[in-house]
Amino acid sequence: MKKSRSLAALILLLVLALGCMFAADRVQRGGSGEVPSIDISEGTIDTSLGHIAYKLYVPGNATGSAKAPAVLLLHGYQNDHETCSAFSIELARRGVVVMAIDEYGHGSTDIGLLRRGYVNQKVTVNYGEDSEEDGTFRKNVGGAERYRLMMNFSNLSFFDDKYTRDDAGNTISDSSCGGIDAYRYLAELPFVDSSRMGLSGHSMGTWSSWTVAAAYSGTDIEPRATVLQCGELFRKSAYDSEKIHFNNALLLQAKYDEFSYFRDYERNVTDELLSTDLRREFLGISGNGEWNRTYGSFSDGTARRMELLMTNHRLTTHNSRGIAVAMDWFASALGIDSSLAGTDQIYMAKELLVLTALLFTVFSVIPAADLLLGSIFSGVVQPLPSKESMITGKKWKTGVIVGILITGLTYPFMTQLGHGLLPVPEKLFRMTIGNGFLSWYGLLIIIFVIMTAVRLRKQKKAGDSGRYRDLGLAEAAQPDRFSWRLLGRSLLLSAVLFLMVYAVTWICEILFGLDLRFIWPFFRSFSFTRFMQFLVYLPVYVLFFTVSTSRSLALMRTESTYTDGGKGFAKTWLRTALQMTGGVLLITLIEYVPFFSGIGPGADVLFGSTFGGPFMSLLIVFVPQVVVFSLICTWMYRKTGNVFTGSFISAFMACWIVTGGSSILY
Repeated sequence: MKKSRSLAALILLLVLALGCMFAADRVQRGGSGEVPSIDISEGTIDTSLGHIAYKLYVPGNATGSAKAPAVLLLHGYQNDHETCSAFSIELARRGVVVMAIDEYGHGSTDIGLLRRGYVNQKVTVNYGEDSEEDGTFRKNVGGAERYRLMMNFSNLSFFDDKYTRDDAGNTISDSSCGGIDAYRYLAELPFVDSSRMGLSGHSMGTWSSWTVAAAYSGTDIEPRATVLQCGELFRKSAYDSEKIHFNNALLLQAKYDEFSYFRDYERNVTDELLSTDLRREFLGISGNGEWNRTYGSFSDGTARRMELLMTNHRLTTHNSRGIAVAMDWFASALGIDSSLAGTDQIYMAKELLVLTALLFTVFSVIPAADLLLGSIFSGVVQPLPSKESMITGKKWKTGVIVGILITGLTYPFMTQLGHGLLPVPEKLFRMTIGNGFLSWYGLLIIIFVIMTAVRLRKQKKAGDSGRYRDLGLAEAAQPDRFSWRLLGRSLLLSAVLFLMVYAVTWICEILFGLDLRFIWPFFRSFSFTRFMQFLVYLPVYVLFFTVSTSRSLALMRTESTYTDGGKGFAKTWLRTALQMTGGVLLITLIEYVPFFSGIGPGADVLFGSTFGGPFMSLLIVFVPQVVVFSLICTWMYRKTGNVFTGSFISAFMACWIVTGGSSILY
């Protein structure tokens, strides 16, 4: 690629990225036709524990003299306030003031998730259905603090003391994760009608929603509606139901929810759930209930509904049918005066525009790298190794299959081990989901290094030279020696490319209040604490991507690696993508084929519900990430003849995704 073409491509991609973000900002701010313009701002709420970050949507028709209804939105585990944007945009378009917060341990809130609290015990059924006689009450929980915390996500701070306190003095202190403080703050805004307020939360945010509703039950600002996006139910015997009541509750039930507690611990969501005492009590009926039917009355707060959505856990936040039902629900409960039908939605335009901007920005590293490799970083470019040591035929296929099986079959076990019980210093390694990947990556590093070492030993016995060149780790001048100089230059180049992407992200946040993402958080600017966590986890990510790319791209070279042009690149990339994503694609099939067939989630069926949940639901966002990383690694290897630059920039981005906004303990 000529320098002029590279420069033009870089400028075009960045301009298109900023253009998409500008358009996305126009979407979220409304102001067309019958839709009022929406003022959007970000800020923090001061509490005794620290600061709670929020994003506030204020329709133009909400004033001190014409107060508007308001809704507090609470995101799920590993998300942040922007995951609530679909609900935020659609509610604000209908004249509702919306506040979406970053809950404890997430996003820009500086209060760690451990402030939620935990006890050294748990129940194994829905709360209120447990008993000491059948052994479902007071199951002891030991191990790391993060494990005990996660074992108590269903345990809510307004439950009876027998659930929320233990003999060691631990308590469930605030299962609203900051929602109680945020709700009060929202109610006191001068343009909010505090007598017409509601709540909605997804996943972890549903437990937060229940807690906020309980905290303000019976007060002059009690929520008049609660919409639960994949929520867990509990019996009235778990809390003081004489003093606490919940107004107009809608449950959006995902048919293919990967988390067992949102399926009442059953393997599938079926009509049989409608006949259980738990679901009948929620609906307030004596007989069997029905999906998609409203029971009770909005006027006295007894309205109840369970909407069955043909989606999975993570996508419920952006399910058009679920959002339509929720809009109509809030309209009825809060008395929203809007001519917009529930099905009149524009939120997905914003999501697709931001996704497009994300892709433009990520792919801009290619022309940027081309420019730098042709000038000050020319020393990074090396010729590809000779074709003599290529792997082809049966040997290549065997290597691919072995790699896929190893990465796929270790994924559910090692990620869950690291997530909860891996014995790492928790005040150093603070990222809960990060520890899951730390465990999995660590094992794969060990396995792949051993496999590579065995091959190198065989080559040495055969008298082959240039072994490190074959691995993409050496310069052409010294093919049998690991090149620290090449590593250093590549690291510096990757840092420059990373800073370019970070700068674009920061600019977009400043100008538009939007980060680069798609439903799930991807790139957002760091706080000091999160940047330090980035540095803590980064060495493991760098080592993993270097070892993985060396094995799947350099060691497994084929004829296509040496074929010029788009055809050669495409074929090489597809082969590399197969190796880098094959394992997670395998476990994706193992998880969802049985699930969609009515048997149940594959991880639950084959390994037990312990290995289902968060890392299984992550697959739908993890696979596309790795596909993009494999493309970058392929281009960089063919361009530079080594694996360092592609591995490093991929590691930087992957580590950024995990540490930038997801759950942090302290």
